[in-house]
Amino acid sequence: MFDDFSFLRAITAFERALAKVLSIVLTAVLVVSALQLLIFLGSDLLDLSVNWTGEGLIRLLDQVLVILIALEVLQNLTAYMREHVVQIELVLVTALTAVARKVIVMPPGVQKNPADLIGLGAAVLSLAGAYWLVRESHFKRLPSRRERATGSLDPDQS
Repeated sequence: MFDDFSFLRAITAFERALAKVLSIVLTAVLVVSALQLLIFLGSDLLDLSVNWTGEGLIRLLDQVLVILIALEVLQNLTAYMREHVVQIELVLVTALTAVARKVIVMPPGVQKNPADLIGLGAAVLSLAGAYWLVRESHFKRLPSRRERATGSLDPDQS
């Protein structure tokens, strides 16, 4: 029962089941949050006193970005279930979106603390640099022997 193959198979089954449960729960949360966003947006659009050039727009952007981040997390889960590997590009994009959300919806009072701004700037630059490095490594990678050979684009010289 506790030989390596059986144990690893049980762990893999547990991981897949947990990823499925998390995907279902996250999907339900996304549906509810999208409905709440639509209700919030509908009521605010009918209320002509809402200032869409100030805090109203920032609140809307905050809610939209939170839903996008949750969608990216769901994409991470489904990619993990498909490939059985954590996709580092997706994780970096999700993190970059989360940090960008903090920068975009930053309350006016926070701007007085330079350390917070420097920290967020460093996080954005680090994540963007890491994403660029990962993308570059995918483009420069040589094909492995397991990949199919492709035909030459040059016309036959014989």
